[in-house]
Amino acid sequence: MYIPKFNAEDSPAEMHAMMRAHPLATLVTLHPSGLFASHIPMVLHAEDAETGVLRGHLARANAQWRDFDSGVEALAIFTGPDHYISPSWYPTKAENHRSVPTWNYIAVHAYGTLRLTEDAAWLRSHLASLTQLHEQQFAAPWTMEDAPSDYIDAMIRGIVGVELPISRIEGKWKLSQNRKARDREGVVAGLDALATPEGNAMSTKMSEEMLKP
Repeated sequence: MYIPKFNAEDSPAEMHAMMRAHPLATLVTLHPSGLFASHIPMVLHAEDAETGVLRGHLARANAQWRDFDSGVEALAIFTGPDHYISPSWYPTKAENHRSVPTWNYIAVHAYGTLRLTEDAAWLRSHLASLTQLHEQQFAAPWTMEDAPSDYIDAMIRGIVGVELPISRIEGKWKLSQNRKARDREGVVAGLDALATPEGNAMSTKMSEEMLKP
């Protein structure tokens, strides 16, 4: 990933937090016919390695798990808040007109050698972790025990587990860091004026970034 120095996020804690907040990953692998990508939720197990291990699953009918090149690193892409940035939000635009539109975003790329498993116990444990992670927000969380055991067994037979020990990780926080402080403040004001969930999310991330030393 192309990352200018001022956009680089080097903190593993920050990248891990972003991956947990936005767990739907794009898993990219190399196949004889070219690149193959699937969009799957992945669970980060930070305690299992220095940079963490990602675990997920693919449908058994998904050809991605069958013939990927295990000698080439797989890539899991996580994306966070993003938003179009209008040059009209820059106070300096009125002074010199040297401004163009851009797009702000947050992204994490995690690389590693992909491993597969068809072990039913591993898959059951993974699904339990995935379910608990996302059901905990509800007053009456769904659990795997809520479904008939033979049904869950059949579902498990229809998937294949994937594990990606992270060998390297890159974070890019593109949040107008190359602009003057008053331009960045103008962008925050412009985003706030939109009063949309997407605008608010980007405004929050930019405001957090502006508070950093």
